[in-house]
Amino acid sequence: MDRPLEGHVAVVTGSSRGIGRASALKLAKQGATVALVARNAVALESVAREAGLFGARTLVVPVDITDDHGIEEALQRVVVQLGSVSILVNAAGVAPPRTMHGKAAISEWDRMLSTCLRAPMVLSRLLLPDMLAHRRGLIVNIASIAARRARPGEAAYAAAKAGLLAFSHTLFREVRNNGVKVTAICPGYVDTDFVPENKKVDRDKFLRADDVADVIVQTALTPMHACPSEIILEPQFDPEIRIAPI
Repeated sequence: MDRPLEGHVAVVTGSSRGIGRASALKLAKQGATVALVARNAVALESVAREAGLFGARTLVVPVDITDDHGIEEALQRVVVQLGSVSILVNAAGVAPPRTMHGKAAISEWDRMLSTCLRAPMVLSRLLLPDMLAHRRGLIVNIASIAARRARPGEAAYAAAKAGLLAFSHTLFREVRNNGVKVTAICPGYVDTDFVPENKKVDRDKFLRADDVADVIVQTALTPMHACPSEIILEPQFDPEIRIAPI
């Protein structure tokens, strides 16, 4: 079996479910060694067993990515046990139900900003020195179409994702000449538990987590002289239109 990512070590946050889980499994299938990062150790063990079916080596790393001390210790453990990290996928996120800004709890703002923006910035900062030393690396930040086109009730979430998008573009310009790539992926509706059942949208038209994971793998396989710095991935058919296309 072709394993083009053999020799790469990937850290995937949020890998217990959704886009993170799909991404970890896709990278493992392509030969990468994967550090599975999330809070739920039981769920991570399940993902590790599934990745093992591809012959992949994994490391379960249960940690809260908003805990600076905890994540620093966790990444040190990854490097000691797996080797230098060449791929970082920041897929962990939170998305509480849409709430108009005037009614949203400040604690929810803090949780979204900490998880969706600050944590990816911290993780990138911790792993960049080694990537720069080896003059290779890929950082993938899972942003959202909300960063470009937010809906009412998404103020804090959209702000966090827009910040992540701006961070990605700026970081790319800082490290591009040292061989490190930075990519932001902005998916539209994805069929994960982030999106509750809602009669206003047609879930059958949603993207799947595997669709986003496929784009991550394709980005990792992009030639060294090219970098897709921002990718917008939307469902082909609009989930908010519940009639057949003309």
